[in-house]
Amino acid sequence: MSIENRTAPTALVPQDRFLGSLYGRNIRAVIARGLKATWGTNWSIMVSGFVEPVLYLVAMGIGLGALVGAVSGPGGQEMEYANFIAPALLAVSAMNGAVYDSTMNVFFKLNYARLYEGMLSTPLGPLDVAMGEIFLALLRGAMYATGFTAVMGAMGLITSPWALLMIPAAVVIAFGFASFGMAITSYMKTFQQLDWVQMIMLPMFLLSATFYPLSVYPEAVQSVIQALPLWHGVELLRQISVGIFSWGTAGHLLYFVVMIVLGLTLTTNRLRALFLK
Repeated sequence: MSIENRTAPTALVPQDRFLGSLYGRNIRAVIARGLKATWGTNWSIMVSGFVEPVLYLVAMGIGLGALVGAVSGPGGQEMEYANFIAPALLAVSAMNGAVYDSTMNVFFKLNYARLYEGMLSTPLGPLDVAMGEIFLALLRGAMYATGFTAVMGAMGLITSPWALLMIPAAVVIAFGFASFGMAITSYMKTFQQLDWVQMIMLPMFLLSATFYPLSVYPEAVQSVIQALPLWHGVELLRQISVGIFSWGTAGHLLYFVVMIVLGLTLTTNRLRALFLK
């Protein structure tokens, strides 16, 4: 074959790639950089976020549980109070890991380190950055969920083989919170605005049927609680913990699937608007 007839391979231009300029197909670079930075400087902060739900489990589940006795769980079956709140606190643990990583860390990278601006000046696209950062938050939520499940097992609070499915279910919960957490953080400009995250998370933690059955609340309040994402996470893990599945279980999963899709879409569009004008 003559030199003239040879055709050199051509690189994909953005419009020829899947999702065009939004996706550079290099999420692993964002993840690798995040893991190196986290284990180098922030590992102690990551571990500290796991402790709070465990302390609640010991104080409320064992301490208060001795006074409360049995409560009505999924399907109306009676269960010990510690078994009742443990799956709920697992959902809280997954939420905490995902939200803290996708808000505080992302805020610093976005507004002070200007990290994303530098990333998007490379062949990386907004979806690469969004998926990479959300994966890091997801990894933190998964670590919390796995550690908390191990604590539950050590305390004798796992009574069904189905309970092992709580770990992947908790990862789905973390995914939902992480995708929305990063999207909301992209609109924040000052550290004081991060207090809004705590103002939302604390009431949601206390009111999402974490410590009490939903039936103890007035009907009007029940409707509000049932709209909260943490309530869906609590109910999902509570049902899985005892192996009781229904169409409601699928509904809880669908809630988080929709939450993930909306969060990813909003985050990607927001990063594009900020840095690819």
